[in-house]
Amino acid sequence: MTKPDDRSDNVEKLQEMTQNTLKRFHEAEEYLELHADEMNPEQVEQMQAKNERRLESVRGFREEIKDEVSDH
Repeated sequence: MTKPDDRSDNVEKLQEMTQNTLKRFHEAEEYLELHADEMNPEQVEQMQAKNERRLESVRGFREEIKDEVSDH
């Protein structure tokens, strides 16, 4: 038997994922600010690319939150 689709806490989960992703984004930015000159340029580029993907994820989470809120 499958569980019913309970979406009652989707907004809360999306907000938490947004906050966690932004926290990791800021931590990486701070790390780069302090240590980029000690890092391999390829590593710096990889971290910057990962942070770009984090920002894309945050935008997606925010869109999903808007969709969830408008559905209720």
